[in-house]
Amino acid sequence: MAAAPAKPFLKWAGGKTHLLDSLRTVYPAGLGDTICKYAEPFVGGGAVLFDLLAAYRMKQVYIGDSSPQLINAYLAVRDHVEELVERLSPMEEIFHLLDSQARRAYYNAQRTRFNRRMAAGHPLGVEDAALLIFLNRTCFNGLYRVNRRGLFNVPMGAYRNPMICDGDNLRACSALLQGVEIVCGDYQACAPFVDEHTFVYFDPPYRPLSPTSSFTAYTSQSFNDGDQEALARFARELAGRGALVALSNSDPRSVCPEDDFLERIYDGFTIKRVQAARMINSKAAARGAVSELLITSYPAPGGAGQ
Repeated sequence: MAAAPAKPFLKWAGGKTHLLDSLRTVYPAGLGDTICKYAEPFVGGGAVLFDLLAAYRMKQVYIGDSSPQLINAYLAVRDHVEELVERLSPMEEIFHLLDSQARRAYYNAQRTRFNRRMAAGHPLGVEDAALLIFLNRTCFNGLYRVNRRGLFNVPMGAYRNPMICDGDNLRACSALLQGVEIVCGDYQACAPFVDEHTFVYFDPPYRPLSPTSSFTAYTSQSFNDGDQEALARFARELAGRGALVALSNSDPRSVCPEDDFLERIYDGFTIKRVQAARMINSKAAARGAVSELLITSYPAPGGAGQ
């Protein structure tokens, strides 16, 4: 039996697993051939990354994110996967044996441990990656959220027997990540990597569709309209040097038909509207199909913009 394909080892706000079919329609022609480099500066859960790495042979791959904890987890999966599995496996065994009250106490203890290590400024390593994966797999709605001090503050979720240590998938992810350049930093740090042979995919924090909605809660920093405009300028700069650039974002017109902000800042790009399932929301009624934008600096192979 063939091994299952690698899938994201973390749930992440705005994850693209449910948008992959639509994203594949805008993958540029020549991937793995003339387009032999790939950059994803807002890697998040890595759904697009693992999809591309499984399907195409890329000579060079760059991923980045501004979250040190997230990047540390990628480094641990790439470089120390067996040690990571050894740490996660007993955590899963313990958690599954506990009753609900004892589970909550165990969860809170791991969350406190994770936050104390962050607050103390310990160098990040495999222990921190294991704690992050444990919390991600057992917290409410699989949501990674931090407060203004940068501390993880999500309560425990209601899972009967959550998969905490998926050793087979972690090893599959590790195999695909070999040779991948993994960087903690701002999205503009990818600039030296990008050339005319590069496909760049940006999945930034989405522009909120209402004053109370936000997909920026996985960091202690906001990503406002000024940041969206700066990203658009950077995308144009990369496209100007010959790179093929794709971006995803919310569709403001789905809430306010007159809101053409993203269409204005990406004027001249191809814009395609697609339906996507948003699975991470504190209110079940707010989950479901919504319109999102796929924006490319090149004519999308899947058809003209809508």
